[in-house]
Amino acid sequence: MLVVNAGSSSLKLSLISADGASPDRYEMDRWDGSPDAPDLLAYLRRLRGARQPPDAVGHRVVHGGALFTSATLIDDDVLAGIVGLSSLAPLHQARALAGIEATTAAFGSLPQVACFDTAFHATLPPEAWTYPLPARWRREFGLRKYGFHGLSHSYAAGRAAELLNITDLQQFLVVTCHLGAGSSLAAVHGGRSVETTMGFTPVDGLVMATRPGSIDPGMIVWLADQGRVRLADIADGLEHGSGLAALAGLEDGSGDMREVIAAADRGDPDAGLALGVHAHRLVAGVAAMAAAMNGIDALVFTGGIGEHAPVVRSRAAAGLAFLGVAVDEQRNLAACSDADISSDGAQVRTLVVSAREDLEIARSVRQVLSRRDIGRRGQP
Repeated sequence: MLVVNAGSSSLKLSLISADGASPDRYEMDRWDGSPDAPDLLAYLRRLRGARQPPDAVGHRVVHGGALFTSATLIDDDVLAGIVGLSSLAPLHQARALAGIEATTAAFGSLPQVACFDTAFHATLPPEAWTYPLPARWRREFGLRKYGFHGLSHSYAAGRAAELLNITDLQQFLVVTCHLGAGSSLAAVHGGRSVETTMGFTPVDGLVMATRPGSIDPGMIVWLADQGRVRLADIADGLEHGSGLAALAGLEDGSGDMREVIAAADRGDPDAGLALGVHAHRLVAGVAAMAAAMNGIDALVFTGGIGEHAPVVRSRAAAGLAFLGVAVDEQRNLAACSDADISSDGAQVRTLVVSAREDLEIARSVRQVLSRRDIGRRGQP
């Protein structure tokens, strides 16, 4: 199984064997989004000529809208649907389509499956996904909460259940924290998403590297009114000029949490404020997710920040002590992957789980192809 994870600036490809091993991986940190990138084409040609080439390809696609609520075999209609949703995630949809174009050119008629980040949140109840906006707007423009990072949240919740030997999954209440350049939380009850922080677009929710997360929408109206700030500049500022980057004001302007932490440790007051705002919003978000389930059994950190920033986990745990969250600082500092960092006797278990969207995508692809094969054999 070849898994293609096209991000807004990077491209990750993983060859996943039937036992979940990854014998071959390839990553472009600075991908320009071209399906004809020479290094990408060379890698795909090598895979095509390998002794065991892939049997199928799975693609991460950020936005499935209301059209795609589960992983779907790619055909012309599906491609058209992905294109039609580009305005909701312009940076990501184009990259996913470029990945599909590249693998189609390399492997021809090999089965390819689109796995949507929004699909995991298709189980949100109406009271969670409905915006209190005029009904005509909601109907005409499809305004609703979609949620994102679903592949990561789904894997993290399932892996947490495995690590904690949960036998009755239906009663398992877990809040998953996908923290990276883009960040979101999910409340997962019995393996199903019942609430999440991102909404109609990936700008909503937590403070992120360059996105603000939840803000007063009235401010946007005020900024746009009478041309105070051009709409294009507002859009650029929300996507690229806000979040940790805006708060910390570091020279590189990236909002990289590692740089923010280092600056805060040096006594930089702006970086210290950035960490404080990030922690404040994170604690409030986790508490809201727990409230949506009327409880919490486990808190899971995943993603680049979630896995590699002990200070972020420690601050969050301190703010969530009222829920029964407590971490052992030695375990927290030593954690690198798939680790329980809870204090002894803590009411809520706190875990660090390695982000493995590739395994979640591979699992989804196998399910889609299995259903297709059953259909071909004429079995129910």
